Amino acid sequence: MERIRVIVIDDSAFMRKIITDILSSDERIDVISTARNGMDGIKKIEQFSPDVVTMDVQMPIVDGIQALEILMEKSPLPVIMLSGETEDNKTQVLEAMAKGAVDFIAKPSGPISLNMDSIKNEIISKVVAAASIRKIDKKNIEIKKIVPTIKNPASKWSGEKAIVAIGSSTGGPRALAKVINDLPGNYSFPILIVQHMPAGFTKSLANRLNMNNDIYVKEAEDGEQIKSKTVYIAPGNQHMRVQKRGDTLTIQLAEDSPRNGHRPSVDVLFESLAELEDIHKIAVILTGMGSDGTQGILKLKEVNENTVVIAESEETAIIYGMPKAVINSKKVNYILPINQIGEKLQDLQKGKK
Repeated sequence: MERIRVIVIDDSAFMRKIITDILSSDERIDVISTARNGMDGIKKIEQFSPDVVTMDVQMPIVDGIQALEILMEKSPLPVIMLSGETEDNKTQVLEAMAKGAVDFIAKPSGPISLNMDSIKNEIISKVVAAASIRKIDKKNIEIKKIVPTIKNPASKWSGEKAIVAIGSSTGGPRALAKVINDLPGNYSFPILIVQHMPAGFTKSLANRLNMNNDIYVKEAEDGEQIKSKTVYIAPGNQHMRVQKRGDTLTIQLAEDSPRNGHRPSVDVLFESLAELEDIHKIAVILTGMGSDGTQGILKLKEVNENTVVIAESEETAIIYGMPKAVINSKKVNYILPINQIGEKLQDLQKGKK
């Protein structure tokens, strides 16, 4: 098997050495070069044509965001951003994701030499996953409209009171931005989102989506009432569940054990929705590694076969793992490219199948 060829771009010689050592410890990965800033990195990428790039956000001369923009314009390829956890860094990470980065890794706080080992497996797994991505097409979100695959058309759908739940991981911020941007500000069904992200970054994601779209987007808070025309994003490091108290739906956040290696977990959210009565459910699975969400969808369908399940199609999914897993479960109603999912959510609200 061919090894994954990686270039590491970071202005710190110490960080370049640590990241190189981590990646080189995996026999699937070969770090073919390093670079000290974005300009140097662009030259090295042109010279060596790597499969994957890891890039620090903050660098002199040409920073990570500027270098990413140049790369996406000239020679798109999978880029994983590395960032500290300051508010500025979080904002820059979300900007990078919007501009084409496929994923990011939050550098641990405290002494780097002591704490980098805590994210060793994350760095390796994300680089390996990024290598599986086909050549990045900067227009892949705007592909031409195609005929959707209808696996099991929704039955007994009335368009009455409903709740939408969305699960996403690698590539999710960009996919979520597209879906939410395609919804009008008066879209009435509440939307709950689990995006695999560390604590702190989900608030920045919610703020960015709220600023750039008509519909109201916020990070979920424990105990708050779920309202229509609102999108709720589960905070990083907390599972999100929905509880019914009388006629009111509320959000419950908790830090119990991770599921599928994730907290928040899509399965946890979906399984909590399965317990709700007298309300329609629409479950959506977008791009991401692994199979988080599939068990939750099996539960939703077991309790109520009229639950509508939508999976992002392979044409637009940055990572096809999560959508593919749920499609293989044979419980999917619609397989759609990302640029048709918002439209389908609107159709369902209008009572169309």
